[in-house]
Amino acid sequence: MKQLPQNPTGKNPPEQFTGDVWVDPIAAPQEPGQRMVVACVRFAPSARTAWHSHENGQTLHITDGVALIGTRDGTVIRATPGQTIYTPPGEEHWHGAAPDRFMEHLALLENGDDPATTTTWLEHVDDADYTRAHNTTVEA
Repeated sequence: MKQLPQNPTGKNPPEQFTGDVWVDPIAAPQEPGQRMVVACVRFAPSARTAWHSHENGQTLHITDGVALIGTRDGTVIRATPGQTIYTPPGEEHWHGAAPDRFMEHLALLENGDDPATTTTWLEHVDDADYTRAHNTTVEA
């Protein structure tokens, strides 16, 4: 057993996020063959990811605020603390905070065969699509 060093909070890059988003790494592979990655991610009001997908899918567990999670077919799920959302491998999606409050979630995923390609980043979600999504959500 070993205690892992505490990593500093990092700010996510504007190439992949709109607005202010911070990440605290929690878990990463420690031994050969391990793939699990876990992070606590905090979004300022209206902040969101760009469109993206994950080679092995992703689980989001909402811990604070109101999350909006959108897919290419126009579905947007509104999730609150204690709710968990799963996106399957390869599904293009985005997630972020509602416009009126901060949101925090745990992001859980497995690295791909090449950790650098675990997440495929795409274009930003524009303001018009985000506003439309906020106004047409489905409760989780």
